[in-house]
Amino acid sequence: MKRTKEIFTFRDAQKQTGPVAFMTMLKPAGSACNLDCTYCYYLDKAAQYGGREAVMSDELLELYVRQYIEANDVPTVQFCWHGGEPLLLGIDFYARAMELQRKYAGGKRIENTLQTNGTLVNERWCELFAANNFLVGLSLDGPEDIHDAFRLTKGGRPTFSRVMRTVELFRSGGVEYNTLSVVNRLSEGRGAEIYRFFRDTVRSRYMQFLPAVEHVVDVEGFHRPMIVSPEREGARLAEWSVTAGGYGEFLCDVFDQWVVGDVGQTFVQLFDATLAQWCGVEPGVCSMGETCGDALVVEHNGDVYSCDHFVYPEHCLGNIRETPLAEIYRSARRRDFGLAKRNALPAECLACRYYFACRGECPKHRFETGADGCRKNSLCAGLMRYFRHAEPYMDHMRDLLARQQSPAWVIPFARKRMGFI
Repeated sequence: MKRTKEIFTFRDAQKQTGPVAFMTMLKPAGSACNLDCTYCYYLDKAAQYGGREAVMSDELLELYVRQYIEANDVPTVQFCWHGGEPLLLGIDFYARAMELQRKYAGGKRIENTLQTNGTLVNERWCELFAANNFLVGLSLDGPEDIHDAFRLTKGGRPTFSRVMRTVELFRSGGVEYNTLSVVNRLSEGRGAEIYRFFRDTVRSRYMQFLPAVEHVVDVEGFHRPMIVSPEREGARLAEWSVTAGGYGEFLCDVFDQWVVGDVGQTFVQLFDATLAQWCGVEPGVCSMGETCGDALVVEHNGDVYSCDHFVYPEHCLGNIRETPLAEIYRSARRRDFGLAKRNALPAECLACRYYFACRGECPKHRFETGADGCRKNSLCAGLMRYFRHAEPYMDHMRDLLARQQSPAWVIPFARKRMGFI
């Protein structure tokens, strides 16, 4: 791959000199999980940390909470609890975390989000989430046959029924939740069906669809192919990875369901981010930002990385026991990682008519090579298909917003354009 281009824009300078504001994704249990999802890119991080059970100590938790709140020069600080499976640490761990947040808040508003596979949730967890206004992300891939193909327990048992019971617990317990779904090879050709499942059965109003594209190697004594960096010798594309064409078709099919009746009622993260790009405002999704590196990962032992897709030894930025989190965030290594999202793109990407919307998507998917030797996103063809398909509707919603009208008024336009009326 060619050397990263040396580009530093006025917007980059503003970001560097403005108030410090960044997110962290805390992994208090590291990659520890009660499930053994085939496509999980984080499960195999245990080997990186010696295979030991990961538990963040109370002392380190307090250090993290204090450093994170103090490092952000903004009135609201959002904590994101992630894994692995963060519920493995138990309710008392999070009760202590809430106490520490109150202790160090310093007048700032504290918000909490948590991502869970949903299999450990009970009424007590719902009480904690509701009482502390948690926004909970629930991992659910779609109808039973799709979900249970890859999301299994350590013993190989399915999890769909248990997760659906958690959906009912969230509803009855007043827990605010959204759904996060992995788009894999089995999702291809079933976009409309999957969307309707979440809208009508799960009744999810906030949906995220993330493509699974990973590389694996076979390791002797390991029960399944190990997910590794694509740079590793012998790495091959995992067979369950979604194809570019399949991903593009999936997005278009979901979009067609959404735009003819659900705009303003159901929110799909990618569609919201796309509209933001069309309107020239920040998309709120790191994969579609011009640069990245503002969502740091803090591991159970205090190690810090620029992104949870790049938790490899060569990308470790430091440890909060030795270097304050604010200093790690301001480091040149973190800044250069973020700038490389744009600066390492092929010239053809920067010249693309949809670059303003795509921004090269996530660097973790850059497995192909452009004409100038720089790495190119392997999902490019699918993303291009989606942006081209959505363009007339995005144009219409942008114009509605410019007239201070609701984007939901795109619905009659979409229904007419698709021949519904």
